[in-house]
Amino acid sequence: MNILITGCNGQLGNEMQLLEQQHTAHTYYNTDVADLDITDREAVGRFVSEHEIDGIVNCAAYTAVDKAEDNKSLCHLLNATAPGYLAEAIEKRGGWMIQISTDYVFDGTNHTPYVETDPVCPNSTYGRTKLAGEEAVLSACSRSMIIRTAWLYSTFGNNFVKTMIRLGQEKPELGVIFDQIGTPTYARDLAVAIFAAIGQGIEPGVYHFSNEGVISWYDFTKAIHRLAGITSCRVRPLHTSEYPTPASRPHYSVLDKTKIKQTYGIEIPYWEESLRACIECLLK
Repeated sequence: MNILITGCNGQLGNEMQLLEQQHTAHTYYNTDVADLDITDREAVGRFVSEHEIDGIVNCAAYTAVDKAEDNKSLCHLLNATAPGYLAEAIEKRGGWMIQISTDYVFDGTNHTPYVETDPVCPNSTYGRTKLAGEEAVLSACSRSMIIRTAWLYSTFGNNFVKTMIRLGQEKPELGVIFDQIGTPTYARDLAVAIFAAIGQGIEPGVYHFSNEGVISWYDFTKAIHRLAGITSCRVRPLHTSEYPTPASRPHYSVLDKTKIKQTYGIEIPYWEESLRACIECLLK
């Protein structure tokens, strides 16, 4: 198969490129905005046609959650309109598409892990545009798979883990929110799951993926510092109300992974195991 990977310079895109070396049966076209502007409908259609693309993994997105509140049109263009163009183009070739989405499609009022059929109710521009992207892909491509994920981190780019390590080394004290609960996702583990889906065949529909377990941002930070050997920084818990942000965050966004585990027979690592693996790579 010829597989198009968009957003190849991002966290997930970089992890996909590393794993491609283990999945040599297919040809991969790794693109970012300099190679393919996914907001250009004609360019997308031309690329997919000329390279005879059989499948697309869309890792590209506008992910600056707070900035999105002041950049609504750009956020919608990248997160909703562009995925629709990709889905439309691959449908013409009878191909498949994997669209990466987010826990932000939920409002965070649940007290048990969200399943794929739970009502969506995004309360931020980012969440609303990602939901619109889901809908655009599902309506335009009959062989589409939506994977919602959460709290993504990796050795690449900017993310919470790298920021907390840096701040822990620079500051004597940090305040971190303790009343937002979810599950971190190591981008490498998500990439492994995506390749499992590609290898076994795309089963259309909506899926959830994060690492196993449940944690708050405060506890996550404590674990990051412990695993990184940072002992000089005191981490204290904050209420969300003490750290106001332009965009609203879900207070509870734990995702139930039963569907993807049963469909593809995958085992998902516990969040701390994956965090340890990532930090070991970062500190080499």
